[in-house]
Amino acid sequence: MLDIALVQIAIRDDETHDDRLQRGLMMLRNIQAPVDLAIFPELWTAGFFSFQRYAQTATSVPGSVSEQFAQAARELKIWLHAGSIVERSDEGALHNTSLLFDPSGALVAKYRKLHLFGYQSEEQKLLEPGEAPVVVKTPFGTVGLSTCYDLRFPELYRLMSKESAEIFLVTSAWPYPRLEHWLVLTRARAIENLAYVVACNAAGKTRGEVLLGNSLVVDPWGTPIARAGGDEQVLYAQVDMDLLREVRSRFPALRDRRLG
Repeated sequence: MLDIALVQIAIRDDETHDDRLQRGLMMLRNIQAPVDLAIFPELWTAGFFSFQRYAQTATSVPGSVSEQFAQAARELKIWLHAGSIVERSDEGALHNTSLLFDPSGALVAKYRKLHLFGYQSEEQKLLEPGEAPVVVKTPFGTVGLSTCYDLRFPELYRLMSKESAEIFLVTSAWPYPRLEHWLVLTRARAIENLAYVVACNAAGKTRGEVLLGNSLVVDPWGTPIARAGGDEQVLYAQVDMDLLREVRSRFPALRDRRLG
């Protein structure tokens, strides 16, 4: 069994980037159960809708912010998906970048969000998209990384599935009123690919937007096995890789794929 903690932190406009970073790391260090993997939401330190903060909070990777995540992973001896941050590349471009660290604190995967949100958002104007999916092998299974709006593009998950992804880690800042979209799309990506979906969303109210929380873990049959409410909390779940392999063996739909 893989024990997971989804750190559903609330975004508040009265917090600075650094204050929320420290509060989130404190939530992580105060986790009440032994876990193998922890995951944070999308752009939780800056706040997804705080577009004016993107440039001022952007950081290089590696850098001071990523080193704090690395230190937490080493200290707690866990796999840590740090959610996403605003990364400033060597060329000066800004990206919505998610980071995955192993228990030694090594950065084992970096994913730049491919699908940038344009509807009532400045993300497309301020950031540059990534160029490729990211799939990484871990001791507990093969993991694919994705971010929020990516959920609306099933071809990304199919590409990761073709690279043997078994668990999709989704970091998100999904707002109301699109709760049903969130619930349906996370389940659909699990069903289509016979994979686990571990989706950590932010909570709170920021810049007039209410983030819906409702982080959840969906099994390969498309059944939610854990779901948070709308407020700040840590959600715990267990991922059973034996179940995943049994489902893929009993119902080998992926073998029947003909296109792509």
